[in-house]
Amino acid sequence: MAARSIASLTVSFGLVSIPVKLFSATETSKTISFNLLHKACGSRLKQQYFCVKEEVPVGREDMAKGYEFAKDQYVMFSSEELKAMEEVGTHTAEITEFVPLEAVDPVYFDKAYYLAPDKGGNKPYALLASALRESKRCALGRWAARGKQYIVMIRPADGGLVMQQLLYAPEVRSIADVDIPQTSVRDAELGLAKQLISQISTNTFDPTKYEDEVKKRIESAIERKLEGQEIAVSPSAPESGGQVIDLMEALKASLAKTTAKRGKAPAATDEAAADSKPAARKAAKKVADEPAPRRKVSKRA
Repeated sequence: MAARSIASLTVSFGLVSIPVKLFSATETSKTISFNLLHKACGSRLKQQYFCVKEEVPVGREDMAKGYEFAKDQYVMFSSEELKAMEEVGTHTAEITEFVPLEAVDPVYFDKAYYLAPDKGGNKPYALLASALRESKRCALGRWAARGKQYIVMIRPADGGLVMQQLLYAPEVRSIADVDIPQTSVRDAELGLAKQLISQISTNTFDPTKYEDEVKKRIESAIERKLEGQEIAVSPSAPESGGQVIDLMEALKASLAKTTAKRGKAPAATDEAAADSKPAARKAAKKVADEPAPRRKVSKRA
């Protein structure tokens, strides 16, 4: 089914204006959601708001929004006051600069949209897409919609353009806030790690190789429920605690396993070559000699 446009806007840079149509790049309708029901009769529940002071239900007509500036102290705003502070939508994404594609850290990525040329926009659209692709750059700018102002990045993708909504700097925490201890690694360990990476590396990302197993389980359970079957709940496996492992042995065993899967011997690299071969063969024999884990079959009650 053809995608449906959700809005129209103009992308501008310099004196060039490109009329485009906006399409959502993701589908929230593909996610599974549940409604809250009354356990006794199965009817839908309605949400109700209660005043914690007077302990009475409050209707929407009696609600206002407030900002908590201190514990349990608020400044109140009416809907008219909030509306007056909203950004006026201009239906224009104005490009302010061009930067290398790798200059924007993906941690800033938010919602993504596909852009397609609107009436009269074919030529300038193709021009911008080609120029970005050839220069390996993306465009940064601003876009106002739904009362808010957004930073956007426009980048080339598969012959078209993607407009990526970005987070503002204060919305992204610095990795410096995370306590990461400085730890050295041995050359032999680094060599084995690079060898393992090389063995299971590919040049392209194929998202179809990854499936949402949880979603599949839920869909299967829904089908069985609809057919009147009882669903047996399996006990969860006990968590394995913070097990201390030998890093070199783990790397060698991993290499042996991927070698056995691919049916070819890995090319040993750097300082790890002489050290890894005997241990890798030993680890491969150990993996091959291990009996396959027995699958538990749950009995119906």
